[in-house]
Amino acid sequence: MIRRPPRSTPLYSSAASDVYKRQVSTQSTWGLLSQGCKMVLMDVLSNCLKAIVNAERAGKRQVMLRPVNKIVIKFLRIMQKKKYVGEFEIVDDRRGKKIVLELLGRLNKCAVYSPRFDIKLKDMDGMMSYILPSRHIGYLVLTTTYGIMDHEEAVKKKTGGKILGFFYCSLNECTHTHFLFPSTHPRISIGVLGFWG
Repeated sequence: MIRRPPRSTPLYSSAASDVYKRQVSTQSTWGLLSQGCKMVLMDVLSNCLKAIVNAERAGKRQVMLRPVNKIVIKFLRIMQKKKYVGEFEIVDDRRGKKIVLELLGRLNKCAVYSPRFDIKLKDMDGMMSYILPSRHIGYLVLTTTYGIMDHEEAVKKKTGGKILGFFYCSLNECTHTHFLFPSTHPRISIGVLGFWG
């Protein structure tokens, strides 16, 4: 029950009005929570990528993503093209769609980069070294005037854009790092004395 200040006390007095404001704000907040109001979903892409990373760390082979929009589907197609995730199936439940995604166990981290900064073509290398663990490991995903693409394709088309997010694998899982670090290749190993075996 909200206790109103007595009539003899003016409403502009600091003590009485502060108590009244505090009671109204706490009661209205708890009233909304008890009525079953839910928090609003702000970023669909961020929630889907977090679900993928959590499922990878838990060692699961599949993950269900919901709700899904066009940006999530295009982001997953880029990851699939680079062999970071497996096949996925889009299920239309007429509420916001679901995706059942197969995981390959290669993904170490994928996340949204917020706010979506503008990246010029000349600033691409600097942003890659700032976000990714190495310039040769992982991909940035950009939204450009030519559509959503990774940074390598954006460099080929000589265009910049806004950064959506990034993904990369662990050092041992990346296949193109065998040329950079020969000790990670399964057939090449460094011997005990330091020579190539």
